[in-house]
Amino acid sequence: MQLKDKIAVITGSDSGMGQAMAEEFAKAGADIAVTYHSDERGAEETRRRVEAAGRKALVRQLDVRDESSVAVLFDAVLNELGTPDILVNNAGVGGGGASVADLSTEDFDRVIRTDLYGPFFCCREFIRLRKEGGEGGKIINITSVHEAIPSPSSAAYGAAKGGLLTFTRSLALELAPLRINVNAIAPGLIRTPMTAERTEDPNKMEEELPRIPWNRPGEPWEIAKLALYLASADSDYVTGQSFTIDGGLEMNWGQGA
Repeated sequence: MQLKDKIAVITGSDSGMGQAMAEEFAKAGADIAVTYHSDERGAEETRRRVEAAGRKALVRQLDVRDESSVAVLFDAVLNELGTPDILVNNAGVGGGGASVADLSTEDFDRVIRTDLYGPFFCCREFIRLRKEGGEGGKIINITSVHEAIPSPSSAAYGAAKGGLLTFTRSLALELAPLRINVNAIAPGLIRTPMTAERTEDPNKMEEELPRIPWNRPGEPWEIAKLALYLASADSDYVTGQSFTIDGGLEMNWGQGA
């Protein structure tokens, strides 16, 4: 088993990509710390899937914007599961719809706090525990194709995801002596509750799918399979990289110019 007896913290694992990663990691032998912000029912479903795979699940509510909430989570993981080996920073929010001129400070702060500060807070706690528990470990930050592709009326989201990419690269250099790998996954349009308003609307799909060469949204399990590789020893020589998984969307950007 690729992750036999490893301990993984996956933020936002109550649905979508986080839930798929929790299930995939558990099938590979890992115990999972499942976190949710408001969807406790979804988190309990993730627990069911993890336990069905024969592994332990710890479920905790988490506000990644609050460093004290993050510290409490990692204390619980340490006390109930052990020193975590893997961290996946998956929790996040979108931030589209307003131009910069109309974007409130509160909305900008909400996106940056969740999508950039949240991974920082979690990485900081994870690294501290890894230093105490021995060398090695895996950090996977879920960014977006918008780490590189600009999108109008989504400046806050782009700023957060672009920042997370550079944070990932800086941290990879910093943690290489400790043999902690740090990588990112940059999804395109993935079929999750967060994108349901688009992926379940035939009219929106008719408009958007021609931009994706593969002509469909991605599925959460496709992200989970890539995350499993990055969480396993198979990727020990991979660090500081961002892996785009988008059906060709990024390559197609700007065609027809």
